[in-house]
Amino acid sequence: MPAVLKCEYAVRGEIVTLAQALQEELKSKPGSHSFDEILYCNIGNPQSLGQQPITFFREVLALCDHPSILDKSETRSLFSADAIKRARKILDQIPGRATGAYSHSQGIKGLRDTIAAGIEARDGFPADPNDIFLTDGASPAVHLMMQLLIRSEKDGILCPIPQYPLYSASIALRGGTLATGWGLEVSELKKQWADAKSKGITPRALVVINPGNPTGQVLAEKNQKEIVDFCKKEGLVLLADEVYQETVYVPEKKFHSFKKVARSMGYGEKDISVVSTHSVSKGYYGECGKRGGYMEVTGFVPEIREQIYKLASVNLCSNISGQILSSLVMSPPKVGDESYESFSAEKDGILSSLARRAKTLEDAFNTLEGVTCNKTGAMYLFPRVRLPEKAIKAAEAAKTTPDNFYCRRLLNATGIVFVPGSGFRQAPGTWHFRCTILPQEYKIPTVVSRLTEFHKSFMEEFRE
Repeated sequence: MPAVLKCEYAVRGEIVTLAQALQEELKSKPGSHSFDEILYCNIGNPQSLGQQPITFFREVLALCDHPSILDKSETRSLFSADAIKRARKILDQIPGRATGAYSHSQGIKGLRDTIAAGIEARDGFPADPNDIFLTDGASPAVHLMMQLLIRSEKDGILCPIPQYPLYSASIALRGGTLATGWGLEVSELKKQWADAKSKGITPRALVVINPGNPTGQVLAEKNQKEIVDFCKKEGLVLLADEVYQETVYVPEKKFHSFKKVARSMGYGEKDISVVSTHSVSKGYYGECGKRGGYMEVTGFVPEIREQIYKLASVNLCSNISGQILSSLVMSPPKVGDESYESFSAEKDGILSSLARRAKTLEDAFNTLEGVTCNKTGAMYLFPRVRLPEKAIKAAEAAKTTPDNFYCRRLLNATGIVFVPGSGFRQAPGTWHFRCTILPQEYKIPTVVSRLTEFHKSFMEEFRE
């Protein structure tokens, strides 16, 4: 099918396939390379790289999955009192008290109540549980909205670049048109919009990832207000990907949800359509494999809401463990709860370590010849690398892009896995790569030293 052939997903692409082959070689022939392990910096998969799950979350999940142990005396010595209490409360909300049963297609009502209360506490504006659709991570929410919005290749989704390939892939699979431009300044968005219209394309929605992926940028509230005004004026659905809201490492920057910004501007349900997505996969929780997430859908008329519900119903429901985790992420232990201190220590430990790793890698990139890197939020750095003309010509001869050429050479020399910027639609004529900050903290100096040594020799090899 042409749409499948057109769809690409760089974070698990060619470089990762090569890395997996190298990993097999290291296993079968130890000492066959100058490095002894592959350092995966390609994907936001925290627990695969050693991040520990939050104890309270896992205690509640365990008790919900095996409720018969709730009444055993030894449970009280193994599990915290508030985890036991929370598990009982959640089980009472699940029909049949069974995590192996289907739920309502939007997700368990009691869990949606908890999530709506968490959104309200975060934003200071009301949230309706009936606006919440629980999903298997944030990705199915994106696919569902693309299915709803795209009627033909004449429909466009504005997606400022660099963008996360989930969006370009989903748009391609639905047969729509990806309308791109550089950055989120309103002048740029207007250019994207006008360019799409001039090609006979009808822009239907604007995608904004905040904090950003791959760039890690955190939008200023002023910029967010301009984006909201732009979407309102042009009648665009604002698709707000907010899965990195917990990971902002720059003290002067703060996360604000787009719904909060829109409501603070006086815009209500009838003024603007906002779909915000969140996930349990990132942040300090890092529960990618549990596939939990939700979308909050606001500003749609009942007839469209019915169609969203119909699409959700086709998949029956999202997995129950993910639903439970989504409710826990939006309602963690509070002051006075038995788990509060240990929970806070675990959360702060993970976030402060991520901040240190981000700073170390950012500083390291900025010391490399021809490389510049911005401060970050989220879990990624997206440094720009100015490659010598000889390297660009060598890449052409190898029938690949210069950033892919660089990343392939880096992998073969060091075992470090970066994703070439081409997979994120970087600005023409510029070359980047995306690097996660997720390897364990004690391994970051190894990443830095191997990268530094490689970069020096690469630049020398291709110097004019």
